[in-house]
Amino acid sequence: MRAVIQRVSYAEVVIDGRSEARIEDGLLALVGVGGNDTSKDAAYLAAKTAGLRIFEGDNGRMTKSVRDVGGEILAVPQFTLYGDVRRGLRPSFDGAAPPAAAKRLYDEYLDRLRAENLTVKTGVFRAMMRVALANEGPVTILLDSTKLL
Repeated sequence: MRAVIQRVSYAEVVIDGRSEARIEDGLLALVGVGGNDTSKDAAYLAAKTAGLRIFEGDNGRMTKSVRDVGGEILAVPQFTLYGDVRRGLRPSFDGAAPPAAAKRLYDEYLDRLRAENLTVKTGVFRAMMRVALANEGPVTILLDSTKLL
């Protein structure tokens, strides 16, 4: 699984002109599921997301997690994180999981975050969404469960 994690002062998902979900201070997580991903990948990604110390502490260094600062998470499914353009300019999405498997692992990722007592809001799986955000820092972290070493 892959995620692009951004520290935000706000993030919002809009569908058909209507606000679907909005958070204030916290994390925007754009989440993609690969064809070979398993529950182990969802657990790894959720643990990393919950524990990332990318918020400033008293000393001005990034020492606090989203939990430490009482922040929220907006998780948005995004299969395009598996877009492959090594063979041209039009992306191939062959590396992405089929929709049913991707939805199951995306939901597992959400469940694991919620089990950490985090406030989690979501985009809508397979919907055309507009995502708006204000990236603070900017701080953007890439997570990939297949790159454990």
